[in-house]
Amino acid sequence: MSEGSTKLQYALKSLRARWEETKEGWSDQVRDDFERKHLSPMETQVSATIRGMDKLGEIIAKVRRDCS
Repeated sequence: MSEGSTKLQYALKSLRARWEETKEGWSDQVRDDFERKHLSPMETQVSATIRGMDKLGEIIAKVRRDCS
């Protein structure tokens, strides 16, 4: 789980950096709508997924310890 979570965190960070670059050259209502309707909700969902993956990783590790 940890590796997948780390990759997802990196991907989200990379997306945010690219978006910030894009925003410098794109300044209109469509950009604002895209960010509000698509990018922000996706970031929220990805962050929740990362937290879930981390928690699941902890549970799996505990089960492995308990079963060995």
